[in-house]
Amino acid sequence: MFGLIKQVVACRPAVGACMTLFMLAAHIPASQAALTISSTRVVFHSDKRSISLIVANPSDRPFAVQTWVNTAADDTTTAVPFIPSPPLFRLNPGKQQQVQINGLPNRLPSDRESVFYFNVQEIPQVTAEERNVLNIALRTRIKVFYRPAQLKGHSINHLKNLQWSIRQVDGQAQLQVHNPSPFHVSFSRVDISGDGQSQRLSRAEMVEPFASQRYALDGIKATSGLQVEFAAINDYGGYSTPMRLPIQLSP
Repeated sequence: MFGLIKQVVACRPAVGACMTLFMLAAHIPASQAALTISSTRVVFHSDKRSISLIVANPSDRPFAVQTWVNTAADDTTTAVPFIPSPPLFRLNPGKQQQVQINGLPNRLPSDRESVFYFNVQEIPQVTAEERNVLNIALRTRIKVFYRPAQLKGHSINHLKNLQWSIRQVDGQAQLQVHNPSPFHVSFSRVDISGDGQSQRLSRAEMVEPFASQRYALDGIKATSGLQVEFAAINDYGGYSTPMRLPIQLSP
């Protein structure tokens, strides 16, 4: 539901072992992160050569910082049309560093957005006294939306065109949303109500352009007269004004 993901990395240098635990930012308070990023998402317009972010270190210890861009697969082999600079740097306590994400020539679709992820990995500086101490670091990921110059208007203006439907599948209600726009939609909240029923989705996955997304509902029966009230995350990381739309009953 939120566009920012953090991964906890626990490292014990004395034994050279590292364990990675994946957690969502919705469940990790921002105060737990040693480093911060100036934005929770990035819109990279295709007619621009680069965009800049600020990585800050509000903590009282230095960190080595690694930055890179990858896809939702979170691998290191898929080629991506972005290179951050600098890719590796030291960040002292109370300091900040501007990171520039540079675009490369590409053949991405021109009729819709494409999504990538900007990663910031903090690497704790271990002192001699901390050699046998468990050090905790966070890798933060934020979405990078590549937006072709041909796409006009604001993504939020297309929310009213989302098409919502519900059906009963194997005894369980499934809510479906179809996105007929060329923009991604990331929900901050989704509430279903009507006919004496109500439910708030605990997590609503992002809907890609010209695609649909389904959500399983517990305690809701697929009936007519249901409505959905939702809000989405805008280009600046804020929330749109909640909007209410009818839910169509599908056979």
